[in-house]
Amino acid sequence: MDQRDEQEFAKYFAAKRDFVRRSAFLLCGDWHRADDLAQTAFVALHRKWSGIRDRGAVDAYLRKTLVRAAIDESRRPWRRERQVDLLPEPEPAAGRLDDQVATRTDLINGLRDVPPKQRAVLVMRYFEGLDVAAVAKALGCSEGNVKSQTARGLANLRTALGAEVETHG
Repeated sequence: MDQRDEQEFAKYFAAKRDFVRRSAFLLCGDWHRADDLAQTAFVALHRKWSGIRDRGAVDAYLRKTLVRAAIDESRRPWRRERQVDLLPEPEPAAGRLDDQVATRTDLINGLRDVPPKQRAVLVMRYFEGLDVAAVAKALGCSEGNVKSQTARGLANLRTALGAEVETHG
């Protein structure tokens, strides 16, 4: 990679690093793992940087790489086990989501219980504000698949939070 490409990449990295890290956090629910996922995505992008002709497609490539890294990481056997000190007592669900989710932490904990592909769709649709077509393109699947993953993901999030999830979009 020549000096000009390195400078362009450094500028792009500086502009996008915080956004990618936040997206990674929403995908995995842990800041340390989010840093690893963001780094993995940026390293993959750096490898391809000089060969990318359409600089307008860089965000989509980075997003796709990030989501795939999160899904791959979630498939590792040691990620399926969780140690807890006390078993949680189920609380009766009543009211709307905004009454139940008092903090961002509650939402992040709820997202952890949603399967990785569904979580990725929810993050891209509701956090990044992408439409169904853009999510389908980013994940390399059909729009129908995105719609069904969204519906299943919201159902799983409702179950995890024990509340009705209101969506607009």
